[in-house]
Amino acid sequence: MTVAGEKRASDIVTPAIWTGFAMMCVGMFMAILDVQVVATSLPTIQQALNIPQDQMSWIQTAYLIAEIIAIPLTGFLMRTLTMRWMFTIAVLLFTLASIACAASGSFLSLITFRIFQGFFGGTLIPAVFSAVFLLFPMQLQPLAATVAGVLAVLAPTIGPIVGGWITETYSWPWLFLINVLPGLLTASVAWMSLPKDSISFRQIRNLDVISLGLGATALAGLEVAIKEAPNRGWTSSLTVSLLCLFAVTALGFVFRTLRAPEPLVNLRTFRDRNFAIGCLLSFLLGMGLFGSVYLMPVFLAYVRAHNAFEIGQIMLITGVAQLVVAPVAVLLVRRIDQRFLTAIGFLLFAIGLGLSSVQTMATDFGEMFWPQLVRGCAIMFCILPPTQLALGHLGKSAVEDASGLFNLMRNLGGAIGIALIDTVIYTRSPEYGRALLSNGLSPATSIPRKTLA
Repeated sequence: MTVAGEKRASDIVTPAIWTGFAMMCVGMFMAILDVQVVATSLPTIQQALNIPQDQMSWIQTAYLIAEIIAIPLTGFLMRTLTMRWMFTIAVLLFTLASIACAASGSFLSLITFRIFQGFFGGTLIPAVFSAVFLLFPMQLQPLAATVAGVLAVLAPTIGPIVGGWITETYSWPWLFLINVLPGLLTASVAWMSLPKDSISFRQIRNLDVISLGLGATALAGLEVAIKEAPNRGWTSSLTVSLLCLFAVTALGFVFRTLRAPEPLVNLRTFRDRNFAIGCLLSFLLGMGLFGSVYLMPVFLAYVRAHNAFEIGQIMLITGVAQLVVAPVAVLLVRRIDQRFLTAIGFLLFAIGLGLSSVQTMATDFGEMFWPQLVRGCAIMFCILPPTQLALGHLGKSAVEDASGLFNLMRNLGGAIGIALIDTVIYTRSPEYGRALLSNGLSPATSIPRKTLA
């Protein structure tokens, strides 16, 4: 960061800074939304492009692998290109990749452009949380973090309803084309509004290509292993090989990064106890948040026979609760110990998950209302205080890398949480199916389908 960048947080925040930050939040929202907005329309895309059914999930996996590789690189890219250049370039390339996805006529081309889309979208997420601490003074950081947090968790909540409505009203390419106008708008406005720092060409010359390759291989191997393990088994040759590849390349990455004079990612930040605890909490939140958002549409679609639009309506309760609680969370963070608020938030979130554990095959909107409401009220307290705990006390030069690592932990937690859920589903389904057959029951015939009313 330049000297001006180091002093910026103590300066008066201008309307231009707020405008630029708002555009960054919109860009992050687009990147997160693009995962869930496609999820409910995968069968439609599969039929349109004649994709083998067992390969359909790669449309999502390709995006997530590229995203998870890009997240920890955001700090390096921001130091090299500056926040203004990095965000503008990333949004424009994300938008271009979205257009290419919409125009894809084959499975291979769609997967290729989803990788590009995921990589550039992945840089937008930690950039926003870095901006909270780089652009705003301490008294405004809770407000800025709340805005970013609300959009970060609202996107996967409304994704199913948006995706279902678009697919039923128009066609699947519009799932990607909806990014075009917001992408062009955010790029142009952010370019004019964000601080105009100078590009550091020295950082480009010092890029550690070996560390980059090791880190990318480790994260990709882990993500593919987590995806394939529920289907193939955690002890299958492919899963074990990928996990070994992850272990070897991750160790190589850590060893080389810690010894580098100018590391690609500053792993020494984990020595800070508050940051390490914040990352652990982010990991646990990812498991619960992504896992619950993943499991609900599966249950509502295959057990309750709801379509994509109806699923989105049911899941909207969580998003509405988040929006209502957000301003309360901002006020409390300024007045109450962050550790206490974090404990309350995770306790409420656990209670919400526990309420869902007693649901049955007959469960529908009415029974899902209160668990979702409790989780929605808890989420802001699971995001805002831990973010302040992990990043709020760090120096400006450390925030960029730290934000990437903090967000990476949440995504890794989500990936592992989904894999564990799939493992339970795949291992328990045959036993559950045999029990249904022995009792002469089936979900489609024995349980009446309820409406949202």
